[in-house]
Amino acid sequence: MTKIALLQMCSGIDPVQNAATVRDGIAAAAAGGAAMMFTPEMSNLIDRDRARAALSIVSEDQDVVLAAARAAAAAHGIWVHIGSLALKGVDGKFANRGIVIDATGAIRARYDKLHLFDVDLPTGESWRESAAYAAGQGASVVSSPIGQIGLSICYDLRFADLYRALSNAGATILTVPAAFTRPTGEAHWHILLRARAIEAGAFVIAAAQTGVHADGRATYGHSLVIDPWGEVLLDMGDAEGLGFAEIDPHRVDDVRARVPVIAHRRPIPAVELVS
Repeated sequence: MTKIALLQMCSGIDPVQNAATVRDGIAAAAAGGAAMMFTPEMSNLIDRDRARAALSIVSEDQDVVLAAARAAAAAHGIWVHIGSLALKGVDGKFANRGIVIDATGAIRARYDKLHLFDVDLPTGESWRESAAYAAGQGASVVSSPIGQIGLSICYDLRFADLYRALSNAGATILTVPAAFTRPTGEAHWHILLRARAIEAGAFVIAAAQTGVHADGRATYGHSLVIDPWGEVLLDMGDAEGLGFAEIDPHRVDDVRARVPVIAHRRPIPAVELVS
C-alpha cells in the first residue's frame, strides 16, 4: 500500500498566501507518511477579475507557489503534483498548467489544460476560459513512485477520449485537479470521476477547490480518490485541509484482469449516417 495526500484549498487572490498554504500542506503530508501530495486547479490564484489577476500572473520561473512547492518537496523528500497554476503563456494569453515535482524539487512533467471551460449555466453563471487562456496542445503520462500518472485538469473530465489515450499510453493513475462550480459539481462530479476510473481500470485522484473564494465565486470541494473498480476511497466533503488515502498499485492489475477493458479496446470505425 502507498499513502497519498490531497490538499483541498480555497485559493484566494494573493499568491503569497496560497504559497504558504501549499508549503504547509507539503510539510504535513510528508509528516503523515505520504509519498506524494496533490493540489487543486489554480493553486496559485483564483480571481475572476482578470485585470487584477493579470497583475499577479507571472512566468513559471517567477511563480511563488511553484517555488515554494519545489523547495518544500526537496526539504521533505516528497513528490508533489501542483494541480495547476495560472501562468503567463504565449500570444498574450495565460496557461492553465499542471506540474509534477519529484522529491528533489525537480520538475518532472508539465501539462497545459486541453479543454477550456466556455459555458452558460442554468444558474446564470457564464464562464469564458478561452478569453484569457490558451488551450494546451498535448497530453502527458509521467512515471512516479506511486505509478504511471496521466495528467488532466477540471473540464477535461468530460472528454473520455483523453483518458482513453492516457490509459492506452500506460497510465494507471488519472489526476483531475479541479475548481468545479457548485451546480456542475453537485450534478456530475462523482458520476464522471467514477466513470473515468471504471472505464480505464485506473485510480482517479481529484484534488479540488472548495468554499467561497475572495473573488466571490463558490467551488464544490469533495476531493476524491477512487479505485479502479469505482470505489470511493476518500471524499473530503467541503472542508479545507489535508486528506490521506492508501492505494494499492496491484489493484490496477487485479481489476484489469477481471474486466480487461484496455485489452478489448478497438479502433472506432467510421460512423455511417443512415437516414
